[in-house]
Amino acid sequence: MFLKWRGKVNRRKLREHLFKMVFIFAFTVEKDMEEQKNLYLDGIDGLEEKDREYLMKRYDAVHDHIPEIDAALNRAAKGWKTSRFASSDLAILRVAVYEMLFDDDIPEKVAINEAIELAKIYGGDDSPSFVNGVLGQVSRIHRKAAEYAAKSDAEDSDSGAVSKEQ
Repeated sequence: MFLKWRGKVNRRKLREHLFKMVFIFAFTVEKDMEEQKNLYLDGIDGLEEKDREYLMKRYDAVHDHIPEIDAALNRAAKGWKTSRFASSDLAILRVAVYEMLFDDDIPEKVAINEAIELAKIYGGDDSPSFVNGVLGQVSRIHRKAAEYAAKSDAEDSDSGAVSKEQ
């Protein structure tokens, strides 16, 4: 579960700001990151402290999971590596994959649909279908991994019960 949001800005707009932060900060050196986050957030009219805190924590959470997110994207996008993705598509995908894999408060379908909407606005002509395809594959891989883990856990439990009886 993630930080509960209770601010005035709606979630779609917050997600859009998060996407922009992930996109912009991909070009920012680490030592300047904190200052750049504050400058970006200061430029949003009417942003309440709760919304600001939410965005800061969301950005930090996405940033902290970039290695896992990019690994998931590289597995899902056969023949493509994140280094070849369009920058806007990569930022959209990073936000969506974070939501899909690490945020239990956002349903997977919502994360995918919102990413497609961002791709329609900020991506190229092929971006919505590319984003949809990659996220669909991430979803399938994640679901299979979860099913395998559950099956493995069940088998471990069963084998433990058998060995106790012996």
